[in-house]
Amino acid sequence: MERAELTASRAPPTVPLYGHDAQEERPVSLARPAQLALIGVFLIMFGALLLYAEAILLPVVAAVVVGTMFGPLQRRAFARGVPGWAFSLVVVLLLIGLVQLATVLLSGSVIDWVRQAPKMAETLKAKLVWLDAGVAAFRNIQNMVSPGAGDALFHLDVGAIAQTGLAFLTPAMGELLIFFATLFFYLLSRGDLRRNLVLAFEGQESRLRVIRILNDVEENLTRYIGTVTLINLGVGAIAAAGAWVLGLPDPALIGALAFACNFLPYVGPAFVVLVLLGIGLVHYAYLGQAFIPPLLFVGVSAVEGHVVTPSIIGRSLTLNPFAVFLGLIFWTWLWGPVGAFLSVPFLIVAMVTLEHLDDKDDVALPG
Repeated sequence: MERAELTASRAPPTVPLYGHDAQEERPVSLARPAQLALIGVFLIMFGALLLYAEAILLPVVAAVVVGTMFGPLQRRAFARGVPGWAFSLVVVLLLIGLVQLATVLLSGSVIDWVRQAPKMAETLKAKLVWLDAGVAAFRNIQNMVSPGAGDALFHLDVGAIAQTGLAFLTPAMGELLIFFATLFFYLLSRGDLRRNLVLAFEGQESRLRVIRILNDVEENLTRYIGTVTLINLGVGAIAAAGAWVLGLPDPALIGALAFACNFLPYVGPAFVVLVLLGIGLVHYAYLGQAFIPPLLFVGVSAVEGHVVTPSIIGRSLTLNPFAVFLGLIFWTWLWGPVGAFLSVPFLIVAMVTLEHLDDKDDVALPG
């Protein structure tokens, strides 16, 4: 009894706890911040890899996207007994032929426009003489901030700008070679790549989910790019016909430009509007007439973007405009015009994948 009382007297006094119980208190863990920091470092390094390896990654990724678009068509061809190598060779030769045909048909007009660029610049300067007051004000402000800098601020070398733009928009021969070679081998081994990717996951449910994701990505990409291509052909035909009716030079080149640029959300139609405005300023005698072609194209683009495309594609592929805009900015900064073209397919892949990962229902066997 005396030992029990002695032990009790030696015990530390009980301190009342307020709030949480002492057993619920945990030391501050640094695991979560460390994980977030590790993910951030990985994203930064991955972005640097995409930027500095553009010459190799850009044609490879573009070939994979285009090859994925041909996935459903390849399955139908395989079901009809067409060998994989034959289908791959036909697709590559067809694309090479289209590129060669476009180059032959449009190269003469492009060369003529580049040669006439200095003369067009003088014509534009004469038409926009009413802007001299504003230009002089900007020069004065620039000279006040940095003496001598305003003198060269508005000197414009149209020929140099045209050459730089063509170099920016035209891929190098090495990149084209990598693109077509990657496209051929990707189509040739697409079935094996899919099989290995599916077998990399464990469990029947996970593998079925991967199969459904791959099938839906292929179908959505094929439906989107195919539909948009047909719509853009219509836009290009309307632009060419309108340029011919309005008497603009090289209506075929204007139609081809409208067709190609309409693949780029927001930026492409805006660029076509600026080009039409410049052509109108050079071609027409009166300033008011120069605004007719760009305004008509704005109307065509508005109808196409808000009525035609959503009604044909449907709500299942309706993308968030803010997400499209952010993706366009990022991929254009990273990979230029080809990156701008790939921004929407990348967004479609992410959207389809997230929809399947968020699906909590049982995974059914894909048909």
